[in-house]
Order: sequence, then C-alpha cells, then structure tokens
Amino acid sequence: MSSSSSLKFALVLFILYFKCLFLSIESQTSSLVTDKEALLSFKSQITTSGPLNPLSQWEPNLSPCNWTGVVCNGRRTRVVALNLSGLHLQGSISPHIGNLSFLRSLLLQENQLSGPLPDQMGNLFRLRELNLSQNSLNGVLPSNISKLTELRVLDLTTNRITGAIPTDLDRLVNLQVLNLGKNLFTGTIPASIANITSLDTLSLGTNNLTGTIPTELSRLGKLTVLDLTINHLTGTVPASIYNMSSLVVLALASNHLWGRLPYDVGVTLPNLLVFNFCFNQFTGGIPGSLHNLTNIKVIRMAQNRLVGTVPPGLGNLPFLEMYNIGYNTIVSTGDDDGLQYIITSLTNSSRLKFLALDGNPLGGVIPESVGNLSKVLEKLYMGQSRISGNIPPSIAQLSGLTLLNLSYNSISGEIPPEMGKLVELQVLDLARNQISGRIPSNLGDLQQLNHIDLSGNQLVGQIPSNFQNFQKLLSMDLSNNRLNGSIPREILNLPSLSTVLNLSKNSLDGPIPEEIGILKSVVAIDLSMNHLSGNIPSSIKDCISLEELSMAYNMLSGPVPGAIGEPSNILLDEDMTAKVGDFGLARLLMEKSSDQPSISSTNALKGSVGYIPPEYGLGGKASTAGDVYSFGVMLLELFTGKNPTHESFVGELSLIKWTQSAFPSNVNQILDPELLLLQHDTNGQPINPDTYHDCLTTIIGVGISCSSVSPDGRITMRDALRKLKTVKNTLTNRSPPTEKERGSFNPSYKL
Repeated sequence: MSSSSSLKFALVLFILYFKCLFLSIESQTSSLVTDKEALLSFKSQITTSGPLNPLSQWEPNLSPCNWTGVVCNGRRTRVVALNLSGLHLQGSISPHIGNLSFLRSLLLQENQLSGPLPDQMGNLFRLRELNLSQNSLNGVLPSNISKLTELRVLDLTTNRITGAIPTDLDRLVNLQVLNLGKNLFTGTIPASIANITSLDTLSLGTNNLTGTIPTELSRLGKLTVLDLTINHLTGTVPASIYNMSSLVVLALASNHLWGRLPYDVGVTLPNLLVFNFCFNQFTGGIPGSLHNLTNIKVIRMAQNRLVGTVPPGLGNLPFLEMYNIGYNTIVSTGDDDGLQYIITSLTNSSRLKFLALDGNPLGGVIPESVGNLSKVLEKLYMGQSRISGNIPPSIAQLSGLTLLNLSYNSISGEIPPEMGKLVELQVLDLARNQISGRIPSNLGDLQQLNHIDLSGNQLVGQIPSNFQNFQKLLSMDLSNNRLNGSIPREILNLPSLSTVLNLSKNSLDGPIPEEIGILKSVVAIDLSMNHLSGNIPSSIKDCISLEELSMAYNMLSGPVPGAIGEPSNILLDEDMTAKVGDFGLARLLMEKSSDQPSISSTNALKGSVGYIPPEYGLGGKASTAGDVYSFGVMLLELFTGKNPTHESFVGELSLIKWTQSAFPSNVNQILDPELLLLQHDTNGQPINPDTYHDCLTTIIGVGISCSSVSPDGRITMRDALRKLKTVKNTLTNRSPPTEKERGSFNPSYKL
C-alpha cells in the first residue's frame, strides 16, 4: 500500500474513532438525562413534613450526581443508588422510578410514603437492595417483582401491603434478606420460598398469614433468622425446623401452634440466641437444654400450657436479657422453693432486663436474693404466683426497675419504706394481697410513676399528701383497703391523671375537695363506699372527660353539677345510679301550716330551655305527653350531637325542625359523624350498611314522633320503647322483644 493510501486509511480510522466516541458521549449524556427526568418525576409526587426540604437541591440545571441522596457511577454517567431514608418524605412513588435502569440500591425507609408499589419497579433488573420499610405503602406486591433477580435485600416491613405472598419469589435466587413483616399479607406461607437457598433472614411476622409452617423451610441451610410471630398459623412445628442448626433467632409467638417442645432443642439448635414461643398452645415442659445455651439472650414461653418445674442450669446464662415463662403451670420442685431457686439462679445473669414468672403456682416467699438480680432489670412480673411472706427491703436495690407487679398473691406485712428508692419506677402493682400497715410516705419519691395500684389490701391510715409528686400519673387505685381521714387536696392536683381514680371501699371522711375539678382528663372516678359528707363540689363539672362517676354509699348532699344536656335531664338516685329524669322540669313544693298538707304549685314550673314542651308555655299542666316530648328532644340530641340550644338554631329554626327537614331521605346529613363510623355490633362483627341506616332512621323517627308540637300527635312512651328495642335487637342480632319486654318501661322520676 502506498504512503498516500495509508494516510487516507489512517484518516478514515481517525474519523470513525471520534464519531464513535461522540456517539458514546451523546448516548451517555442521554442516559443521564433520562435518569434526571425520572428523578424529577419522583420529586413531583413528594412533599416533606420536616422543617427542611431535602429535595430542594434537585434543580434541573444541576447534574443529578450532585443532588441529595443521589449516587452516580465512577464516570458520573448513570445513577446507581438513591438513599432518601428518614427524611420525612410524603406522597407516592412515581412509576418513572422504573427508568433508573442502572440503580443498584433504593433506600426509602423511615418516611411517610403511601400508595401502591408501581409495577415499573420490576424494570430495575440491576437492583441489589430495596428497602421501603416503615412507610404507609399499600396495595399488593407488583406481579413482576420476581424479575429483580439480582436482589440481595427486600425489606418492606411496617407498611400496609395486602394480598398473598407471591409464589414465584423463588426466582430471587440471590436474595439474602426477605422482610415482609408488619403488613397485611394474607394466605399461606409459600413452600417455594425454600428454593431461595441463599436466604439468611426470613421475617414474615405481624401479618394475617394462615395455614401451617411449611416443612420445606428446613431446607434453608443458611437461615439465621426465622420470624413468623403474630399470625394465624396452626398445627405443629415441623420436626425438621428444630434441626436447622444455623438458626440464631426462632420466633413463632402469637399463633395457634401446638405440640410438645423437644427437650433437646438446645442441642439441635446450638447457635440459638432468641427462642420466642409465647402465646401459643404448646405442651410439655420447659426444654432443659435451653439452659445449656450459655450465649442465649431471650427465652420466651409465656401463655402456653407448659407444666412441670424449671429445669436446672438456669444459673449458666450470663448473657440472658429476657426470661418469660408467665401464665403456664410451672410449679416448685418437691420441697424446694421454686421461686427462690429461680431468683437465686438468675443473679448470675447480669444483663437481665425482663423477668416474668407471673401466673404460675410457684409458691414460696420472695427471697432476699431478689436484690442481687441484674442492676439493669427493668420489668419484674411475679403476680398471681401464690407468693406469701413479706416484700424484702432488698428489692430496693433494683435501681433500674420501671415496672414491679406482685399483684394477686398472699403477700403480708408492710410496704417497705425502702421502695421509695426505686426512683425509675413507672408501674407499681401490689393489688389483691394481704399487705397491712400504713402507706409509707417514701412512695411519694417515685416521681416517674404512671400507674399505682394498691387496691384489695389491708392498708390503714391516711393517703400520703406527697402523692402530689406523681405528676406523670395516669391511674391510681387505692380501693378496698382501710384507709381513713380526708381525701388530701394535694393528690387531686394531678392534671396528668387520665384513666382511673379509685378510692372506693375505704373509710375516708370529710368533704370531696374542690380540687377534684383539676382532673380534666380523667375518665372514671370512684369514691363510693366511704364516709364522705358535705356538698358535691361544683368543680366536678370541670372534669370534662369524665365518663364514669360513682359516689354511692356516702353521706353526700346537694346537686350533681354538669349532668348530661342542659375514683340535669339525666339524674342520679340515692345510690348515684344514672336515671332518666324529668328533663329539668320541677314542681315547687309549698309548705303550709301544720293542719294543711303541702301542695304542688303548677304555676312555678321550671325546666331546661329547649326540652320544655310548647304547651307548658301556654299554661298547660305537666303530663306524660310532656315527658315524651322532652325524651324525644334528648333522643335527637344524642344522635345528632347537637343540643336544642345550639348556636346554629336561630330564628324559627330549632333542633326538631332541622331534624325534620332531613328526614328520612337525608338523615345521614344530620347524624353525629361518629355514629357513621361505628358500624359494628356488640360482637365486633360489621353491620350491613343498609341495616345500620334503617336502624338510625328509625331512632330519628322516634325522636321526631315524640317531639310533635301537638301533645295528641306524640306517640306513647310504650311505642317509643318498642321501636327502640327492635332497633337494639337488630343491632345485637337478638330475637324480637317479647311481650313482657315491650311493656317493661318504668322510668324513674325525681320531682
């Protein structure tokens, strides 16, 4: 070839090289543009609930390789990872996410993302890690998710994903972690999962899975975590599961599993650190071989049907953090004190945080060695265990204790004052024992308390006034003791109290302090069966969350403030039991001389505005028809959520006319919105919407019929009762009312 030809040939090669290079650069640039467009589409469907917008840097004029959470390859030509975890993102995942075809890692966990997983995610065939856990994603798994054959991690825990677990997940041959827990999956566990031999973690807990545990799962020779807790699984545990020697965590709690636990489970599962079989129906004894696993951290077998004794070896578990055998039938060993053996043995477990022995007939006394338990022990359950004797003062050495439950035993003696040193205590339950003496004032030092229950004992003396230190208290039950003296004003200065204040069945005297009105959040107050006297304090009306109030069997007097409507149309009898009253209508009794009887004055009628029938305003006499009117108004108030003096009723508009205007075709528009959400019967079963609507329409109809302007146009109370009982029987799935029931209405009036 001549030099001229060689030069031409070289020139052609040079041109072709640069053309190919240009096309390559153009192609790469185009691919990055595609990734940018996909990310911008993703951003368009996302908002943030945090103080800053982490996607604010995602500007179209910048390279996506510089954006927050975006990682590109070495040549910065493609997006290979997206990590936006924990950034308070809201919204849904755009289908355009599927265009990030070079993506190897997609991490969106710990956000508030919602909506379904787009089918286009199946296009991310290079993806190795997909973590969308702790969001609010719903819908079913995309049908083509099994195309992601490079996946190592698939974590969708804590979402609202429904449907069955796909049977073709076994196509994910490289998968190591499959975490679908805390969702709404239904159906059975696919046996085909056993074909993913690379699996290290299989977590399907907290779903609605049914059926049995597939025997095939035992083929997963690399599996270290098997979590199937909180489902509806049935049957026995396949024997081969107990031979999966690689297992570190075996958690099958809260199912409907049964059968005997193998005694040698600790031998066949030598690497086990977590053994969680709570809330099932397992039988037999506690597998003694578990106590040979010197590295084990968690042993949980509560709420089963286990029998026998606690096997030896319990003192050989230095790393044990939780030991829970509560609510079985575990007993003492012969003449030995089972409780003393357990507690003394566990003093070697210096990392123990949770100990539950409750609900077993162990018997015996709490040994002094209880104070030698782990200093990091937080929760100690020993209730309902037939324990006798005293509470040893050494229990105060458990300085990290947040919960102590010794209830329903036969413990006697006094509460040791040393318990006031348990300053981290949040729950103290000593109920239903035989504890005597005074409540030590030292308990007032437990400023972290949420719940205190000393009920059902033989405590005497006054309630310590320094209980006012319980500023985090949610409930207090001191009932059924022998406490005396007055109710300290200080213990009512607990605005945090939001569930129960129960001081009933004592010998408390004096008045109810006005400070009771500070309890604005409390739901139930029971002061019954004491010797309280004086007027009922008007401040009770400030207890705006109160649902239950019992003051029976005292010597109280005066009106009850804050009754319905305008521990007064609805009245309380002498036993403080709620009764349908006279709807505020009263006759004035006038005293005459000794030779004349008292008479009722019909000229001094008083009553609650809005409940008084119109004929009374025209001089009409009190009548049963007038009571029917008042009852009808109250019925409409209960089911519409508006009282007759509501600010919206102006001019000629009233509760009755407003209700009539929507009846019957638009009755849903006037009902209390909360009623429309309560479409379940007393058994928790859903009520047919049409049936529910018909029942509510009937009730409103009764209210309208009772509150007719004309007395003659009102139905009788007997007819009102019959219709309401029919509604009740429909909603409770009962048979129609009998003739006796139809005529049993006997209202209690207090005039």
